Amino acid sequence: MTSTKWTAAQIPDQRGRTAVVTGANTGLGLETARALAQHDAHVVLAVRNLDKGKEAAARITATAPGADVTVQRLDLSSLASVREAAEELRANHPKIDLLINNAGVMYTPKSTTADGFELQFGTNHLGHFALTGLLFDHVTAAEGSRIVNVSSIGHRIRAKIHFDDLNLDRNYGRVAAYGQSKLANLLFTYELQRRLAGRTTSALAAHPGGSATELMRNMPAPFPALSNVLGAAFFQPAAMGALPTLRAATDPSAIGGQYYGPDGFGETRGYPKVVSSTAQSHDVEIARRLWTVSEELTGVTFSI
Repeated sequence: MTSTKWTAAQIPDQRGRTAVVTGANTGLGLETARALAQHDAHVVLAVRNLDKGKEAAARITATAPGADVTVQRLDLSSLASVREAAEELRANHPKIDLLINNAGVMYTPKSTTADGFELQFGTNHLGHFALTGLLFDHVTAAEGSRIVNVSSIGHRIRAKIHFDDLNLDRNYGRVAAYGQSKLANLLFTYELQRRLAGRTTSALAAHPGGSATELMRNMPAPFPALSNVLGAAFFQPAAMGALPTLRAATDPSAIGGQYYGPDGFGETRGYPKVVSSTAQSHDVEIARRLWTVSEELTGVTFSI
């Protein structure tokens, strides 16, 4: 392993590589995209709002003159949008070296996606599951490609896959819904890695710890106000929060199935290292059942 104080300066040259980063117009996604662009990757900002995506691209090129950055519309809360985006990405990129499933919503009030799924599960898990499946052939076409799913400490908090009520219609709680979606991210990662056996493509996961990003906006009072007042003390900047994702995506020593997070107390802040996840996240039976259900709900199957 390289030094535990891994920083973006250790990202290898990404010249000739294509990286697709979801939710790249702000926060962790923006910082992830910026670091990759600064190391000469062609970066695709996959975002819901094209205008905000273009503003983010301009911010990146302002700090990395000559950076190769493009914008792709993608609304993960709509399977029609996911399919349209995947079709355009496939047409424009014969191979995708890095697929970074970063976008997410957190602690939202009870609401549903365009397809009727609970918003957090539908966006954070099903949207990314579908996107990954639709781009799978183009990702595996790239030698040594990686798929990185961004999970959360939240996978430990009131987290369970409610197979009998995935939309939590009977008893919705924003914390439980978020926990379910982030647990699903890890179950998907580990099962995908098992199915990738024998290929050079690998699947990894990461979490940012406590990061001061727009995700905080839906947290119940007084957390948003506290994050503004005490952010420096309790939450690390988005650039630090992006490091576990960047290490999972680019560190030559990283291997499939690993999970990266901050090395500080409670994994809330610090430099990226390999961390553990719950026993539930490693349950093969749950993972396989979730995979089957996800294929049924999205209509997307993987060519594995």
